[in-house]
Amino acid sequence: MKTPPRINPSSAPLMARVQTLVGESLRRVETIFAEEIGSRSPYVREILDHLAGYRGKRMRPMLVLLSGQACGKVIEAHCVLAAAIEMIHTATLVHDDILDDATTRRHVATINSRWTNETSVLLGDYLFTHAFHLTSSLGDAAACRSIGRATNLVCEGEMSQIGERGNLDLSEETYLEIIEGKTAELCAVACELGARHSGASEEVCRELDGYGRDLGIAFQIADDLLDVVGNERQTGKTLGSDLEKQKLTLPIIHLLAHSEGAQAERVRDLLSRPGPQAREELLPLLVASGSLDYARTRAVEFTVSARQRLQCLPDSPARQLLDEMADFVAIRSA
Repeated sequence: MKTPPRINPSSAPLMARVQTLVGESLRRVETIFAEEIGSRSPYVREILDHLAGYRGKRMRPMLVLLSGQACGKVIEAHCVLAAAIEMIHTATLVHDDILDDATTRRHVATINSRWTNETSVLLGDYLFTHAFHLTSSLGDAAACRSIGRATNLVCEGEMSQIGERGNLDLSEETYLEIIEGKTAELCAVACELGARHSGASEEVCRELDGYGRDLGIAFQIADDLLDVVGNERQTGKTLGSDLEKQKLTLPIIHLLAHSEGAQAERVRDLLSRPGPQAREELLPLLVASGSLDYARTRAVEFTVSARQRLQCLPDSPARQLLDEMADFVAIRSA
């Protein structure tokens, strides 16, 4: 039996309203997803069944459907595109868990910890290829190009982040460029394609792309904060992996930029020998320097920008939900 996605209690009312508005289409997305990646192999089916509980709130499919609804109406193409984008996102999660040596996600064992790294690599590839196969079924070359380009940028962002590991001089500008690729790009293409397949104008499509981009950046900043201050029982995933892998995130970048003398030496020393102890010792420094508050403020700034981009849309329940989703991503706790 497939495990339903776990919902952070604070998001439950919002998710319930999303279900009321586009729930039927979301269920269609799940059907398309399952049918596309189905396998005759018992081994592969076991892995795919486990993957069902590994996935999250389906934020990207929601963005496709809500953007489509806000610009007109949802059609079958929206559901196909939403399923394809969710496959790409899920593939990146599977590969991320290998890179981070993560053991849990969404309160269940990661693919790499329950099976092997080899299985995880191949599962990620399997999801990528099925996503492109599914998109091609629409016969829409522009949609294929958009999703292909977005996937290229996601992979480039991930590789850039690996290349910057251990770089204690990483700038906020470069950090934002990395997360725009690895996280925000899929949110942007989800919203842009949602609008385009409802017949929206080029201007509206650009604004929805920008909304998704700003939303994705805010989401990643909030996620990076959780890696530092979150609770594993609440988030349901392995935390501290950014520090462990020496991946600098916004609160750490801010702390380094605002540390001098002995404190600067101490911070650099802690970052050079990552581990649970380093995370514990860095936390009070992050609080005292205002680095956590700074990162939260930056996340909120991006959500404000995202909400402003929705002004191109007429008032509707779908627009209202997009507006509320922007607020939620910056304050979530899981």
